[in-house]
Amino acid sequence: MMRERRGPAERGMTLIEMLIAIAVFGVVAAGALTFFSSQSRAFRRGAERLDVVQNLRFAAGVLEKELRTLGANVPVDQPYLVYAGQNAVAFHADYATNQAADPWAVYYDPDLPTGAVTTILPGQQITIPTGAFLYPAMTYTTGAGTNSPAELIIFYFAADPSTARGDDFQLLRQVNNLAPEVVARHLLQTPGQPFFQYMSVTATIPPTMQQVPNGSLPLGHTVPVHLGPADIAPNNAIDAIRGVRVSFTATNGLTDARERQRVISRLVRLPNAPFSARRQTCGDNPLNGTGLAVALGVGAGGEPLGRLAWNPSTDEGNGENDVRAYTIWRRVAANPDWGDPYLSIPAGLPNYVYDDYAVTPGDIYYYAIAAQDCTPTLSAMLTAGPVVIP
Repeated sequence: MMRERRGPAERGMTLIEMLIAIAVFGVVAAGALTFFSSQSRAFRRGAERLDVVQNLRFAAGVLEKELRTLGANVPVDQPYLVYAGQNAVAFHADYATNQAADPWAVYYDPDLPTGAVTTILPGQQITIPTGAFLYPAMTYTTGAGTNSPAELIIFYFAADPSTARGDDFQLLRQVNNLAPEVVARHLLQTPGQPFFQYMSVTATIPPTMQQVPNGSLPLGHTVPVHLGPADIAPNNAIDAIRGVRVSFTATNGLTDARERQRVISRLVRLPNAPFSARRQTCGDNPLNGTGLAVALGVGAGGEPLGRLAWNPSTDEGNGENDVRAYTIWRRVAANPDWGDPYLSIPAGLPNYVYDDYAVTPGDIYYYAIAAQDCTPTLSAMLTAGPVVIP
């Protein structure tokens, strides 16, 4: 019987060839698995970073959007900024309405309860979270006698009870005396910075912005009637705030090597605050203060000087609230003409003292002051003297 021979192309793989093929396949598969594992880790890290960025942007966006409405459609006697603390800020704004025909509110939501679209009443008095400030002490109404449409909005940072770490905070939002709602979680305090800092406007000419010292916080609107007789310095320090700096660190909620952090610090300007803070007519002549007194003083080196002291203008901390400076005149006894002003002193102090060193021994001096408003217009002059320089 004849056996059929097979050619080389018809023979199978030898054992050595199979082992080589398996080894090559293993190398290729290992490289592919390494590549896909690296891509998976990169994708996971990207997702973790995205979680942090989204958390940060959402928390900062909500704060900026609502803080900028501070003072919107707030009646004159109702404070626009109620409380300014390092962990909490409370303000009034006509932020939302449930009435379709209301043109003044920022947003319309027909499902909102009445308690979320009008001012809080004294019978609903609350303690501002993270502080010991009770609010309100009176009822605020519109010119028509109805309750103010400007609700109390509170943002505050509090420890997050849902996590085990002790430095984790959550941002909460509360309207009037309603239950607070969580805005964002996994927020940390940036080292060396409180959550809220504040920028206030000075009474100098021109006015400038300066940071309110953290040590002087919290500030509260302790005078119930905004712009009332008692709402003057130092009680009205909170009314000078024109910006809120928000600072925090957002995380992805993890505590191991996969934790990701992003830091933000953003200054939110309060565009409605200047219009509701003080009524300034800059039309009528300002009313001057009282009690201009001049006397002989002695400088640090024993030199004689003329010392002036006076009280603030009636229109500086009250009334039209438009006094920006005090103009001073000086003349010698031999000249009855006051001539041009001697100098100008910026307003903004609880009381005023000025030492005039530029005096000549043997001369007799008289002084006069007048309040200057923002037109600028001068009040009637207050005069005092003589001061005899030995």
